[in-house]
Amino acid sequence: MKFGIVVSEWNSTITDALYKGAIATLLKHGAKEENIVTIGVPGSFELTAGARTLAKRTDVDAIICLGCVIQGDTPHFDYVCQGVTQGISQLNVKFKIPFIFGLLTTLNQQQAEDRAGGKHGNKGDEAAITAIKMVEINCRFKK
Repeated sequence: MKFGIVVSEWNSTITDALYKGAIATLLKHGAKEENIVTIGVPGSFELTAGARTLAKRTDVDAIICLGCVIQGDTPHFDYVCQGVTQGISQLNVKFKIPFIFGLLTTLNQQQAEDRAGGKHGNKGDEAAITAIKMVEINCRFKK
């Protein structure tokens, strides 16, 4: 299996932890380092464009999108979350590989930390497991 990972550089303390979790899980389940392609993008809104680039320019079997948006005092949070959600959904329809939604959308920094290796586990791990399962499904029904 070959995996792509697109990770947001914004909120890097959180996204770095998500990334480390995803990598560790992929390796633990048999992925080889040379079969994991990673690119960083400036922010979560750019996850969709980065994922599209990986899909068009590599031969990965799945792409994991990792980011974190923390709610503030403006509607910016809503627009970014909605845009990324719709963008990743559209990529799943357009391409024949799965795009995994690994975007944390939290109300505060503590909630993000709790989901990036804290008391709620690491959502990067969960995204990697989802990617593995989706690749297995695609392989099972490949013709």
